[in-house]
Amino acid sequence: MGGKKYAAIILSAGRGNRMKSKIPKQYLKLRGRPLIYYALHAFQKSQVEDIILVTGKEDVEYCQKKIIKTYGFSKVKAVVPGGKERYHSVFCGLSELERMHLKPDYVMIHDGARPFVDQEIIMRCIKAAELDQACVAGMPVKDTIKIADHDQFAIETPERSLVWQVQTPQVFLFSLIFEAYQKLMEQEKQGIHISVTDDAMVLETILSKKVRMVEGAYKNIKITTPEDLQVAEIFLKNS
Repeated sequence: MGGKKYAAIILSAGRGNRMKSKIPKQYLKLRGRPLIYYALHAFQKSQVEDIILVTGKEDVEYCQKKIIKTYGFSKVKAVVPGGKERYHSVFCGLSELERMHLKPDYVMIHDGARPFVDQEIIMRCIKAAELDQACVAGMPVKDTIKIADHDQFAIETPERSLVWQVQTPQVFLFSLIFEAYQKLMEQEKQGIHISVTDDAMVLETILSKKVRMVEGAYKNIKITTPEDLQVAEIFLKNS
């Protein structure tokens, strides 16, 4: 789109405790290939020029040899160790893009445990990001949502048509999201803790920037539990 340069940060640093496996979930085999392969393959095929893979410190060498080299992911320019929390890992990826002087106009941040991201989702996100500087893939919820208090009593029922289930990729003007993350890290050093659960929330909280929701796909699930892996097998079998 418009000659803009895109980079992607693929997050693969989680240990996946809910998967009840000794092997981190991102390396579990899904139809003969490690789970992380599928997200990397999607961005390798896209107009993204540079990919940074963020993984556990102990997995860097494994990823370089057994995944990047084995499957020929030429767009992966670095494999870097992540941090304690997801947002620390994102900052590691952003910092590596800056350190390597790759100079993307926009950056796409994606969970490596979402194997079903496709070119249509990526293109919808690119178009929205170039219009609004910040967007997030997601889908309207199918169920009624209840907000509960700490005692598990329902206290609010938001209008279902306004409630979205957030996915990735989340796409931002690089300079904007990097500034937001730098400020977040500065605040953390000062002992100010802000609870953030996704990248859009960093932008919303730190820079008061609105983020557009973009249609992802109900199929674009995050593999978290053994049941998710079974569903993913069915999706791949039928694709």
